[in-house]
Amino acid sequence: MITLTGIGMGVLVAAQAAGTDTGPLVTDLDSLTGGQAGGPPGEAPDFSVMAMFMQATWVVKVVMIILVMASFWAWAIIVEKWVMFSRMRGQSSRFEEGFWSGQPLDDLFDRVSDRTRTPIERIFVAGMTEWRRSFSEGGLIPGTQQRVDRAMNVAIARESEKINNRLGFLASVGAVAPFIGLFGTVWGIKHSFESIATQQNTNLAVVAPGIAEALLATALGLLAAIPAVMAYNRLLAEADSLTGGLENFADEFSTILARQIDRRGIKGEAA
Repeated sequence: MITLTGIGMGVLVAAQAAGTDTGPLVTDLDSLTGGQAGGPPGEAPDFSVMAMFMQATWVVKVVMIILVMASFWAWAIIVEKWVMFSRMRGQSSRFEEGFWSGQPLDDLFDRVSDRTRTPIERIFVAGMTEWRRSFSEGGLIPGTQQRVDRAMNVAIARESEKINNRLGFLASVGAVAPFIGLFGTVWGIKHSFESIATQQNTNLAVVAPGIAEALLATALGLLAAIPAVMAYNRLLAEADSLTGGLENFADEFSTILARQIDRRGIKGEAA
């Protein structure tokens, strides 16, 4: 480019000395030098994220805003779920230590029934509440075991719904965000071709802004999707593990109550 520019300047000077019209030559030289022939280089374009956002078309701006908001909301869910799951594991471990410590279940129920804080405590309270309601003056009402199991299963379903709440949003962001970014990319490239047709100029300075905003939309889509997918897979496995722990506890608690029912039935037959 430097050699061609030097040759062009030499030809221009020679043509002017001979009195030749240099209009077309000046036009060609300007296209080679980006419109700065014989002058100082122009100011470099600003390709910062904010500048590209401000220069983008309104469609691409809407795409970028949607992706940024989805990314922030996804990270808020990730942090909230991670903290909640960690707290639930610690509280469940402490409750199970008290449950298996050998203290009477009635005493444990009286202690936690008024301030249930964790899912495992609420399942225990649901089972014990139905257990106490099943007593009558003559002993246990028939079908106690089935009612206790049903009450705990309902509590498990309710707690599982809370545990998995908003995880579906992470899956949606991971699946949809790349396509939203791709739409912004296609629109930005379309805008670049429109600029070429409008200005009738294939200079890179005409095409570059549209391509840059297109690539920025793609980058924002991936930035929102990749953490959402990774966090969704990890948190879903953690949620399944917590739900499985609740189901295991309910089965063990049901076994203890079934043993109590059998003992009471044997004593009643012996009497």
